[in-house]
Amino acid sequence: MGQPESRERQGAAQTELPPGQRLQRGWPVTHYGPVPKFKPERWEFRVFGATADGDKHCWNHEEFSALPFETVIADLHCVTKFSMLGAEWGGVGARTIAEIAPPAADVTHVMVWAEYGFSSNLRLADFLSDRTLFATHNGGDLLTAEHGFPLRLVVPHLYAWKGPKWVRGIEYMTADRRGFWEERGYHNIGDPWREQRYSYQEEPGDGPEL
Repeated sequence: MGQPESRERQGAAQTELPPGQRLQRGWPVTHYGPVPKFKPERWEFRVFGATADGDKHCWNHEEFSALPFETVIADLHCVTKFSMLGAEWGGVGARTIAEIAPPAADVTHVMVWAEYGFSSNLRLADFLSDRTLFATHNGGDLLTAEHGFPLRLVVPHLYAWKGPKWVRGIEYMTADRRGFWEERGYHNIGDPWREQRYSYQEEPGDGPEL
């Protein structure tokens, strides 16, 4: 694993909960579908779509593990109404990926792709937050398979479904497109502080039509 950067990203965790959330001790396992088996020789992380150079960028597991390692202290808010406060996440910053494989100038959104074709869409600004992280570690330890090993996305300021487990790549997009849960009735943005849980709460401009 790459060594932590000297400019390690540390953020103060919130001391209050978003509306409708409850404090959770421990970390429940929640996901849709089976837990994939990790095969390092076949694992690949891809950046594709509207890249600045028009090319696809790929890393195998060894190459991805050698990218700059950062730490973020951040909360996790699940749409099922539990919140973990002050979790320590370690991994590769989303901004690091965007610096190595930048988006084209007209990119507005990112689709995060995970195992089994699972997807979640993000506004580019949410993806480029300095606290958005492709996490490999939690609390100093490697993630377990049930919690997303070898890679999950953590987007602390949005509900946790916006940060899928078992991530395999990102697609730069010049227009918004709903991901897996967003097509099935979840809010297109997912801000826990505005309690944006479901698509019926959306206001004009929050997302493409269902």
